[in-house]
Amino acid sequence: MQIGQLSKKTGLSRDTIRFYEKKGLIPTALKQNEFNSYKNYSHETLEKLLIIKKMKGFGFTLNEISDFLGLMEFNTASCENVSQKMLEKVRLIDKKMKELNEMKSLIIGSLDSCAPEESKSTSCPLVSVNF
Repeated sequence: MQIGQLSKKTGLSRDTIRFYEKKGLIPTALKQNEFNSYKNYSHETLEKLLIIKKMKGFGFTLNEISDFLGLMEFNTASCENVSQKMLEKVRLIDKKMKELNEMKSLIIGSLDSCAPEESKSTSCPLVSVNF
């Protein structure tokens, strides 16, 4: 199938498909013939693109997705291996959420030093440096 058909079936843009091809996430398409530059993509490529899209929806990076695709390619994408990678991602998300909550608390705590209704000053203490 050509890239337009692949784009419609996956919901991914042509540029995204070309990018994934360039990054080696999907196999390079074969040209149909020497007289035009149309490329022919396989059903396997469609399946890989749908998996990539699904994994992106879970928040995985392209490098992480490449690892999943590698497991699939070497027929080692067992539930145990995939679950382990998914749990690693959950731990990473939990860590990031903790860091973001700490940042949020720091910002909210800093707001106590700034009372906009009481100060007509043009220099807010939140963005000034005191030595």
